[in-house]
Amino acid sequence: MPAASLLPLFGSAAGPGTLGGPAGSGAGGGGRKAAGPGAFRLTEKFVLLLVFSAFITLCFGAIFFLPDSSKLLSGVFFHSAALQPPPPPPGGQPRAPPQPGGGPAAAAAAGGPGSLERIRADHERALREAKETLQKLPEEIRRDIRQDKEKLLQDARGRKEAGAPGLPQRLFRQPVGAVGQEPADPDVRQRREKIKEMMKHAWDNYKRYAWGLNELKPISKQGHSSNLFGNIQGATIVDALDTLYIMEMKEEFKEAKEWVEKNLDFNVNAEISVFEVNIRFVGGLLSAYYLSGEEVFRKKAVELGEKLLPAFNTPTGIPWALLNIKSGIGRNWPWASGGSSILAEFGTLHLEFVHLSHLSGNPVFAEKVMNIRKVLNRLDKPEGLYPNYLNPSSGQWGQHHVSIGGLGDSFYEYLLKAWLMSDKTDEDGKKMYYDSVQAIETHLIRKSSGGLTYIAEWKGGLLEHKMGHLTCFAGGMFALGADGAPSDKTGHHIELGAEIARTCHESYDRTRMKLGPEAFRFDGGVEAIATRQNEKYYILRPEVIETYMYMWRLTHDPKYREWGWEAVEALEKHCRVDGGYSGLRDVYNNHESHDDVQQSFFLSETLKYLYLLFSEDDLLPFEHWVFNTEAHPLPVLHKDDGNKEENQK
Repeated sequence: MPAASLLPLFGSAAGPGTLGGPAGSGAGGGGRKAAGPGAFRLTEKFVLLLVFSAFITLCFGAIFFLPDSSKLLSGVFFHSAALQPPPPPPGGQPRAPPQPGGGPAAAAAAGGPGSLERIRADHERALREAKETLQKLPEEIRRDIRQDKEKLLQDARGRKEAGAPGLPQRLFRQPVGAVGQEPADPDVRQRREKIKEMMKHAWDNYKRYAWGLNELKPISKQGHSSNLFGNIQGATIVDALDTLYIMEMKEEFKEAKEWVEKNLDFNVNAEISVFEVNIRFVGGLLSAYYLSGEEVFRKKAVELGEKLLPAFNTPTGIPWALLNIKSGIGRNWPWASGGSSILAEFGTLHLEFVHLSHLSGNPVFAEKVMNIRKVLNRLDKPEGLYPNYLNPSSGQWGQHHVSIGGLGDSFYEYLLKAWLMSDKTDEDGKKMYYDSVQAIETHLIRKSSGGLTYIAEWKGGLLEHKMGHLTCFAGGMFALGADGAPSDKTGHHIELGAEIARTCHESYDRTRMKLGPEAFRFDGGVEAIATRQNEKYYILRPEVIETYMYMWRLTHDPKYREWGWEAVEALEKHCRVDGGYSGLRDVYNNHESHDDVQQSFFLSETLKYLYLLFSEDDLLPFEHWVFNTEAHPLPVLHKDDGNKEENQK
């Protein structure tokens, strides 16, 4: 509204012939205006002001408070014709230049009656929708909201799929050693068949009593779920995929694949362990893809990898231990040295994330784990050792506690395997690994009075003469890394692996059930024996058998197969129950006390390593495959692989 039309109401000066006073009179004159036939009296002005105020209030109320007011407002004051150029005329004709004197009024006029009709129609439709909504029951309104949300999510996913290139096309080539030859020795073949029967017993009971859940309670004959996976389900299915494949259990693999395709869902509002979900789910899906070529496994692995990326949103890029995969909010275990991240957790992402970049074409996964290396390389290491705790905010070490078992173990494993998986081109990983081994030998490895070599734990410069079952993986690691050690150290690394294997075998042999405790000690006159009640349990762990498998492959010493068979017999005697396999509460007891959990890693690791121990070396050969810390085989990325793929496109 032009400003001049408001002036008479406030007694401002106006030009001749207006509703104001005579020419020359003004508000600043100090006197009252002269009465006359052309002027309003004061009461008339007051009434007129009230009427005009009511009109303004009604207009603005209609604009701002009626339903769909934003559309009405934009239609009246900011019509699109005034703000945006009209579309070009059909046929490619040049648009006519704007005429002088145009503006909002002209644009509104250009819109014509059609613009007002559209505004009126939108307004009436909004009123109808509001009336219909008010007549619905609350349950109906909530249902409609849910349906609208689901539709929006589906539309968003559809736009993403339509607008983004997605995963790059990849020509699948049959991998080397996915299926091996039958063992030539009939006794070995028979033992391997027994291990396959154990796998079938574990799988069939999981399928019967806990299908689709994370794990099995074989005595209760029901499902078991750990909070490590949040609301993600199917840990045993994903963990077992590659074991089913290499054992040629084709029907079981097919039903597992179908479950993954239809039911494996990562869109959950739950807090998960980044480490556990990575090694079991991401690792299991990657391995299943590389063995079978089934595209669903690649898609699921990359989808889950993307959901784990917010864990790296810390000041240093050292990831959180726990992550809500819906909100992207992360945190660390409250018990971990003042909110620190744990070495074995953030250091056990490298293999999987490099392969995620390889399969997705997205370098961000590899960049995240390479940044972890950069942070570690900037830090001073006490005595060349890596403490188990690192603060993700300050980038400084927490407590100076060093362990090659729990909290530290797989960090060292992944340094070596990153070098091997890179076709021995990752020189940084190689250097970090061999420097670490040197520091471990100097400060942690000791020999007992009875001649047993063990790896102690280091706490602020003081040794605790304890070795965990988890630490027993190191025998296989030392032997696997012997080939890359300096030439004068190769034999020494093999020997070191053999000594650790012997010590861990002794920890099994010195129990009543011939299965090893969670931890064993070398002090107080005991050797390789658990002395504390909370260290006497066995939860179907694989690390000792893992070392037997590596030592057999690298030395072909028959004792490793014999030691492995001893473990098979103990598992069958003490852990096998009608509903599957259960861990034990005390391996020194005369009678079994089962913990009633069939761990998913029993199918992924323990049974797979036993099967490989009694297989020929052509099944998953080491020159073509590395195993992640959950025993999921990942292919070596040979230097010429990229060229081969390019040539075959």
